[in-house]
Amino acid sequence: MKACVLYSGGKDSSLIAILLKRMGFDVELRTANFGVYESYIPASLSAKSLNFPHRAFEINKNILNNAIDIILKDGFPNNGISYLHKEVIEEIAKSNSYKVIADGTRRDDKTPKLNKNEIRSLEDRYNIQYINLDSFGYKTIEFLVSNLFEIIHEKSNKENSSDYEVEIRTLIDKEYNKNSEDLFPEHYQTRVVGLKNKN
Repeated sequence: MKACVLYSGGKDSSLIAILLKRMGFDVELRTANFGVYESYIPASLSAKSLNFPHRAFEINKNILNNAIDIILKDGFPNNGISYLHKEVIEEIAKSNSYKVIADGTRRDDKTPKLNKNEIRSLEDRYNIQYINLDSFGYKTIEFLVSNLFEIIHEKSNKENSSDYEVEIRTLIDKEYNKNSEDLFPEHYQTRVVGLKNKN
């Protein structure tokens, strides 16, 4: 069965991809892109290091603009990123290309995240399965990924991240004449660069 994993190149989306592949799914990694910046490139490198097929999924820039409007109105990114994530999942579901859509959201994530009613609605409307890491907490994820992946930790920037944040920040800085650093706190990003060799 064909499964799409929304892929950032980080440990969580890499973990769900590996789990689905080992359960027998035909996994393809997809990274949302709105045509503002080639933010999918770091994810593509991570996907290659794990031997997964990867493609950017081009999505209408209006969705990104709507997310930015929410962020600027709120003065913080959480609700805008949640809106964006839901819209990306909807667009992938509408493509009718996959029976399974998955992402790396986990139990203690605050955003982006679908609630149970949103998941049921998505599955019923498109006759798909939606899978995430919701039953996994931070400690479990850390244990699993530390045994599976070679990971680098870096201060988040355009060259090492494929999160939604990259194109959001690029558009805010270029077209909204605002400084995205005022809205997004400085943070560090993990990126998977390969599988650990197990003897």
